[in-house]
Amino acid sequence: MADLPALLLASLEPTTRKQAEQNLDAVSVQPGFLSHLLRLVLEPSQDRAVRLAGGVYLKNIAKHRWEEVCYTLTIALYSLIPNVAPFQDVQPLAEQDKAVLRSELVPAMLVLSSPADKGIRAQVAESVSLIAELDFPSRWENLIDQLVASLSPTDYNINIGVLETAHSIFRKWRAHVRSDDLFTEINLVLKTFVKPFLQLFRQTATLLKDPSTNPSVATPLTNYALLAQAMVLLNDIFYDFTCHDLPPDIEDAHAEFFAPGIGWFQLFLTWDSAELKGDPDDTTPSLPSQIKTGILEVAELYIKLYPEQLQQSPAVESFVQSVWGLIGSNQLPGIADDNLVSQSLRFISTAIRSVQGVVVSNVALREHDVEQFEDDPLEFIRLDLALSTTGTDTATRRQAAADVLQALVGSGFEAETTEIVGTWIGTGLNEYESNKAENWKSKDSAVYLLTALATRGSTSQHGVTSTNSLVDVVKFFSDHVFQDLQAAQGTVHPILQVDAIRFLLTFRNQLTKPQLLSVLPLLAQHLRSTNYVTYTYAAITIDRILSIKQGNHLIFAQADIHDLALSLVDALLTRIESAGTAEKVAENDYLMKCVMRVIVTARQTFTPTFEQILTRLVAILGLISKNPSNPRFDQFIFESISGLMRFVVSGNASTLPIFEQALFGPFTFILQQDVDQYIPYVFQVLAQMLELHTAEVPEQYRSLLPFLLTPAIWQQKGSIPGLVKLLKAYLARDSAGMLAAGQVASVLAVVQQRLIPSKLNDAWGFELLQSVAFNVKPDQLKQYFKAIVMTLLTRMQTSKTDKYVHLFTKFFLFTMAINVDGLSPDYVIGTIEEIQPGLWSQILVNFIVPQIPKMPTKERKLTVVGVTRLLTQSTFMTRQPSAAAWPATFGSLVKLFSEPQYLTNSKIDEDPHAGLTEIDFEEQTAGYQAAYSRLAASENTEVDPVEYVRDPQQFLGQELVQMSKRHGQSVKAMIEAAPDVGPFIQVLASAGYVL
Repeated sequence: MADLPALLLASLEPTTRKQAEQNLDAVSVQPGFLSHLLRLVLEPSQDRAVRLAGGVYLKNIAKHRWEEVCYTLTIALYSLIPNVAPFQDVQPLAEQDKAVLRSELVPAMLVLSSPADKGIRAQVAESVSLIAELDFPSRWENLIDQLVASLSPTDYNINIGVLETAHSIFRKWRAHVRSDDLFTEINLVLKTFVKPFLQLFRQTATLLKDPSTNPSVATPLTNYALLAQAMVLLNDIFYDFTCHDLPPDIEDAHAEFFAPGIGWFQLFLTWDSAELKGDPDDTTPSLPSQIKTGILEVAELYIKLYPEQLQQSPAVESFVQSVWGLIGSNQLPGIADDNLVSQSLRFISTAIRSVQGVVVSNVALREHDVEQFEDDPLEFIRLDLALSTTGTDTATRRQAAADVLQALVGSGFEAETTEIVGTWIGTGLNEYESNKAENWKSKDSAVYLLTALATRGSTSQHGVTSTNSLVDVVKFFSDHVFQDLQAAQGTVHPILQVDAIRFLLTFRNQLTKPQLLSVLPLLAQHLRSTNYVTYTYAAITIDRILSIKQGNHLIFAQADIHDLALSLVDALLTRIESAGTAEKVAENDYLMKCVMRVIVTARQTFTPTFEQILTRLVAILGLISKNPSNPRFDQFIFESISGLMRFVVSGNASTLPIFEQALFGPFTFILQQDVDQYIPYVFQVLAQMLELHTAEVPEQYRSLLPFLLTPAIWQQKGSIPGLVKLLKAYLARDSAGMLAAGQVASVLAVVQQRLIPSKLNDAWGFELLQSVAFNVKPDQLKQYFKAIVMTLLTRMQTSKTDKYVHLFTKFFLFTMAINVDGLSPDYVIGTIEEIQPGLWSQILVNFIVPQIPKMPTKERKLTVVGVTRLLTQSTFMTRQPSAAAWPATFGSLVKLFSEPQYLTNSKIDEDPHAGLTEIDFEEQTAGYQAAYSRLAASENTEVDPVEYVRDPQQFLGQELVQMSKRHGQSVKAMIEAAPDVGPFIQVLASAGYVL
């Protein structure tokens, strides 16, 4: 480990990064490595770059390798699988090393309490947060005790380190759904932390308000600033503690914080410190500004969750008056105060008070906004599109002001607000008409105000969903907006043209389909504008218009844009290509998303010209693959390629080789260069192409298969779903060839050693197992099946979860339900009984029977068919000890018939491409940190594995009658012993199934 500093430095250089990371991984398995790495990070004599790289590497270990995976399969188990060696992988972290590191992390945060170590401390704090999420409280019971013991009455450098660490652990509660486990963890923390927290809050607040109470702590200015930093964190933790429920200690201290005029929060809203104000031109919020923003976030939370607490006194009125004093008459014009002003307006909109006086001044464009439009257009767009929601730091003043108007309109003041704001809008439009060149900002404000006034409900996905009935949106569009939409470039200010496009984007659901079709050519013209914001907004609007649905169906089909599609894609790709460098090309993901949307809407329209489009997409992919920088752009370009192939090949199968010829080259480069951001997409597209082959597997795919079964390729978590999809395609087309080559055994080794033991990936393991069971002949599967069952039972014994019990149950019912010659319920049960006589009845009673009524609705039909075959076709189920469980199993089965709507295949008549609308969900979750980014365009319609059964109830009746003929009165006796099945048996009898 003496070379560790050199390896960390090498990991920072692009030319040596890969090798250095591999060497670091190799060294990391040595005993004591984690502690050694942490000591290196803490060593002040080391190069700062080494320390920072060490902190980042420690964080990555915590993120990617801390989760404990079950490695309990024994060598004896592998001996049951012919010709398969144990799966090699990076060794898991030793529990002893992890325990030692846990004991060292909090003291390390204190060592890094110096302001000079802030960047390094942030990395270590993130490590604490990641490890705590997995290990606290079960394996890190003394974490909170360590934090509390570290608090200092005098050293606020240390206190800030402790508070940052605590907040990094507690803030995750904000996003969690209320549950018993969550409240258990919160209560465990509160038991130890809340009283020291309140004591520190009081001490810090007192010193901030009056430094003379303890000059040694509050002076000089650097110490006073530390007090303010601590107060920012104390407010954050106050929010953490109250985000789900009111802790008793905080509830008891309510007046101390909220009492009008004297409560801490009320006092600090009006408190200011000249020493802490900072430079007026600085864009970073000052510490007083951050403190006030945090207080207003807490106040807004209380209004939403605990209004009865606030009603104990005129607290809300006092807060509103303080906010008026803060932002009235545009008293905070600086960029640094944007967060405070936005949060103030969000609080006001939540409190529903008469605040029209602050709206107009905050809606007007500032010089900074115009400069941003020209100099940083992408940031202008991002902020303009951001929704104003609690806790975000992206909302602009304009959006927060719009929230106020919308709150007034939605709270019983619709007529009054419409009248007042209508006057403001009229004034702005008149000012514009009097001097269009000079007063264009007046029209911009008028259009923005009208948009806010007319909007009663909206989402980023669907635009405005309900409008103010007193505002005629379509008339305003015709009278004042359409003229700017159709104006030639340069004849009106570009911001007004963007306003017109944004208006169309916002109110797209209020326009009819013919109206929208009539403006698409105008939007297409704007794609060729030279203004970045104009052509980007045109792309965004086209994308959203083509996404409009009525019910579950898109209103625009390929016929609607047939004549326009090619010019749209050409204009968009031209814009993308003109950016030049890889980073600039990938910068504007809105353009590529629009390309994708046009492709999946136009479908076969592109068949005559698809080669040109494909060539351009592949060229763009080749450029950006050298330096991936934007995960959303990546998602959309792969969706575009996948969608183009999906529709062109479905209409003309002979085009598939053209896609393969164009894609194999760049895909080979991506795999060889280990471009890990793109590998998950490559596997999905390869699987899509292979699935489009109806005959045998082509040679170029066969030669790839050994590579797919190597251990290294399965180490990247994000690749696993795509690999599983690809291997399922191989199994469906060439299971016999894979069996002969020993590759089925290799697939099972992956399942047993990599997937099933992992809580994260076990579902993918079961998917592969189901594919093996469906495609490999049972007599050939027999040699592996016992080892498979032992793997599943080992995981059940060592690391059972609710999710795993469901997957376990589904797998056994799947193998019993599918119509594969030779694969019967007795095939499955017989294998289990070979392991241990009577084992099947234990599995059935303890896991499968309780799980049957809990099966998801989409799996009900499979469950019914599987349980029906189990009960009626298995000889084991008619003999003890399994026969004793027959009535309870039948009772669980009958419960599923209480909701017969879930027992038929409702998707038979659906559009096979309807799933493409899930692209909108995928793009919201795309990211290099995401575990997996699924390509919706590459997905096929889900196949019903029990399609041979049309009517599950009829199937059960027929099978029971046949069983009754074989076994006589014993069947009737078992049915009568089942609970609450009498009415159902009568239904079967009335249908002609008499036992």
